[in-house]
Amino acid sequence: MQVDLSAIATLTDVSKRLGSTPVLDRFSLTIRAGEVTALLGPNGAGKTTTVGLLTGRLQPDAGTARLFGLDPARPAARMRMGVMLQASGLPDVLSVTEVVTLQSGYYADPRPVSETLEIAGLTDLAQRRCGALSGGQARRVQYALAICGRPALLVLDEPTAAMDRASRQALWATVRAAADDGAAVLLTSHDLEEADALADRVLVMDHGRIVADDSPARLRAREGGSVIRCRTALAPAIVQALPAVREAGADGGDCRIVTADAVATVRALCAADPTLAQLRIADAALEDAIAILLAPDRSNAA
Repeated sequence: MQVDLSAIATLTDVSKRLGSTPVLDRFSLTIRAGEVTALLGPNGAGKTTTVGLLTGRLQPDAGTARLFGLDPARPAARMRMGVMLQASGLPDVLSVTEVVTLQSGYYADPRPVSETLEIAGLTDLAQRRCGALSGGQARRVQYALAICGRPALLVLDEPTAAMDRASRQALWATVRAAADDGAAVLLTSHDLEEADALADRVLVMDHGRIVADDSPARLRAREGGSVIRCRTALAPAIVQALPAVREAGADGGDCRIVTADAVATVRALCAADPTLAQLRIADAALEDAIAILLAPDRSNAA
């Protein structure tokens, strides 16, 4: 059997029920060093359960979970991991520096507090009490708590929620730098622009299984193709039947078309509607590709 030496965390043939509801059934997954992996999918797909198993907050009913080769619940494994959860509070009365210093004390070889604050963009907020922070500033503190121990695995759940665009892009750069330095990063996010910008690898989950595992670019090309916007007299149902069209619908005053072959679709549009106007073509976004991948007809066919 070939062993993946870059594997940081693995689930092998894992099954898990929450109450009477089966969530995962013989599910397998590998998170590798030096790679940003985005775990995406609709609510109820099993993402939260998967992260819980990988981080030791949940135990599998069957199968094996491993973190650095150990049971993820073992302190020796969890000490090498940093986690930024979507729902986590901060003590109102402590300053940013005090909170980061306290968290750093749990690790054998933490970053210097000043370095952690700089990476998280918190130097100017070092003495501010956590209770006086905005939502985006609080998220940056939570990120600092996740990275202060120099984690080999960084788990980020909706990391840039409530952040402005500049703060988001600054945090993205530090996440990318962590992966380039060899850390494994596991990202869960409903912000598909974020996943597209950061991820080396996208895992799409639906109903407790992986339905796609690829780079964002290849996933966009394979599932999304191109997006055409135009003004047309044709009804969406007629556009939907044109060559290579995957999805068509009204979007404001435009018709928005996702197609696997833009040239074939545009030729058919021009032939069918002499009044066609304001034609624009762009590459499909990751959101388009995932929407097509998770469409009911695709899910039922699988």
